[in-house]
Amino acid sequence: MAGYKETPRQKMIAMMYLVLTALLALNVSKEILDAFLVVNESMVSTNETFGNKINSTYSQFEFQNELNPAKVGPYWENAQEAQRISDDLIKYINKVKFDIVMYSERKDSLTIMEEYYTRKEVPDLRDPGKMIPSYVLNLEKVPSKDKFDRTTNYFINQGNAAILKQKIEDYKVDILSLVDEQYRGVVKIGLVTDGDYFTADGQRESWEMHNFYATILAAEITILNKLINEILTAEFDVVAELFNEIDVTDFKFDEVAAKVIPKTSYILKGEKYEAEVLVAAYDSKQDPQVFILKGADKITSANIGRAQKISGKGGVAKLDWTAATEGTHKYAGIIRIVDPTGAEKDYPFKHEYIVAPPSLTVAAKKMNVFYIAVPNPVSISVPGIAKENIRPSISTGTIKRDPSSKGDWIVTMPTGTRKAVVSASADYQGEMVNMGSAEFRVKRVPDPVAEVAGKIQGQIEKNILIAAGAIIPEMKDFEFELYFVVTSFKMITIIGGDLVQKNARGNRFTEDMVNIMKDARRKQRFFFQNIQATGPDGTTRSLNPINLEIK
Repeated sequence: MAGYKETPRQKMIAMMYLVLTALLALNVSKEILDAFLVVNESMVSTNETFGNKINSTYSQFEFQNELNPAKVGPYWENAQEAQRISDDLIKYINKVKFDIVMYSERKDSLTIMEEYYTRKEVPDLRDPGKMIPSYVLNLEKVPSKDKFDRTTNYFINQGNAAILKQKIEDYKVDILSLVDEQYRGVVKIGLVTDGDYFTADGQRESWEMHNFYATILAAEITILNKLINEILTAEFDVVAELFNEIDVTDFKFDEVAAKVIPKTSYILKGEKYEAEVLVAAYDSKQDPQVFILKGADKITSANIGRAQKISGKGGVAKLDWTAATEGTHKYAGIIRIVDPTGAEKDYPFKHEYIVAPPSLTVAAKKMNVFYIAVPNPVSISVPGIAKENIRPSISTGTIKRDPSSKGDWIVTMPTGTRKAVVSASADYQGEMVNMGSAEFRVKRVPDPVAEVAGKIQGQIEKNILIAAGAIIPEMKDFEFELYFVVTSFKMITIIGGDLVQKNARGNRFTEDMVNIMKDARRKQRFFFQNIQATGPDGTTRSLNPINLEIK
């Protein structure tokens, strides 16, 4: 059965976390604050390492699914669902960290990103070999890291701690439902939200108050990173348990098939074609003989005399020859080995590849457009040519190397642009060769969706409406990590048959609005209109109206 055993390093971090949490009742000295920063940094590092461990399990899982999808398929689907719901909750917690820093510092999202976040390229834990951008909070640079007034207001008064708790409780139910009921006892879920919590004088208190009331920002961030660690632990245990429910020894190889593994099937003219030919389930103690015939669909007794003989070693035979002409090329062959009886057996194969002239590939890494006033990551490549030998240019805006990703680029578009053309030359065998160009559409970033407590319409509890305290603009189905700031809005309701309107600057409910909400009756409607927000491009957007009814 599955089970995650903590390393000594993780046990030490957990112990330090408990000690530091207990010290929150005391005045926060510089030494204690520095200790929180150390624990938080260790927690972030541990989460990255643990993510790699989970990724290894997913890779093994996917491999077994490819071998036997009929048997492994249902378990693999549940593992992918565990990955999805875990990613969703981790993304939400990362957004909470961003929001609380922005709220504590009273600065807009772009300033927060520039001053307190570092962008770097990291391996995609869900797609090995792929690099993705990651934004890491430099907690030490945040001036308000030792303050707790704004954090308490955000989590307790605005109800965000309660929302987080509900999401965690929903996650625990969903993640456990993926495992067969008889094996759920071996899955470790450390996300405890219903335990017994007490104040320093022995009074019982809620999970929300215990973790987020009068707690400094540095401790809040550390707690949130600890929650991410517990999510990763739960995800690992569930996926490992699902994997263990598959009897890997059941897989049987009932036939031997020849396989061709080319280094590439797309070659620049003049370059070499390289491939490995091997037999699956082959005895590595044998050295196979390979017969290759170019231009043929198969080798027969009639044409084997014209075939090229290649001797293999250790079960593998390597092919290589110069790609002299453009176009599609094919070849056929056989692998000859000795079976357990001593008889020679032939296993046929065939393959084809394309030889093409140099060509340029330019791809926006997030979407098939460039967006105004945001950094657009771009991958530019030419088959057969190293990225460092490519020299791109752009018709408008700027294109610069991405300092966080070797070989990639960042494109920035000015306001008013409608299209841009990326061109490139490359150093190919000592000469600069024009590799072509690619045209891209240029758009402004889409409008966010204005929400109150995650809603744009429908019924809402009065206390949740009051606790929400603000209109939050959310980017929906958009790959870029950017945020809008609401600058003003209008609230409309009907009281005693009279239409009442209240205006607000910023995204927060005014005191008048809150007082009206406190006196609201069941079925009373609240309309939020004329919602104005400023985006990263500096333009003002009019967002969707919100229509809520008190339950």
